[in-house]
Amino acid sequence: MRVTLISIPVQDQEKALKFYTEKLGFIKKRDTPLEGGNRWLTVISKEAQDGPELLLEPAPIHFEPSKVFQEALMEAGIPYTQFDVDNVDSEYDRLLKKGVEFSVKPTKMGTVKFAIFNDTCGNNIQIVEML
Repeated sequence: MRVTLISIPVQDQEKALKFYTEKLGFIKKRDTPLEGGNRWLTVISKEAQDGPELLLEPAPIHFEPSKVFQEALMEAGIPYTQFDVDNVDSEYDRLLKKGVEFSVKPTKMGTVKFAIFNDTCGNNIQIVEML
């Protein structure tokens, strides 16, 4: 068994695609039209192109429990997911220059350093460096 796809809820698939590719640097892998104007829209990491795909899932638009959960996480400041990076400080600086808004600046806690940003699509995302 292996992980090949991970889903993240987004409020606007096109906005999410632009953010995840233009700001974060992911690569679009699949973009298949579905019913109702939705898409099977995935991105992958440049560094792990054979790794898991990230599905930009329009669930909050069509499934109220998903929207409620997403909003509750945002309100509490809890990240929906995390991405590992080699250096949180340099990634933080790179993303700041691209206009990404952080709610938590690089912070060391035990054996990790992390920062949290808003993906503009309803989610807090945490970047983590293992120390």
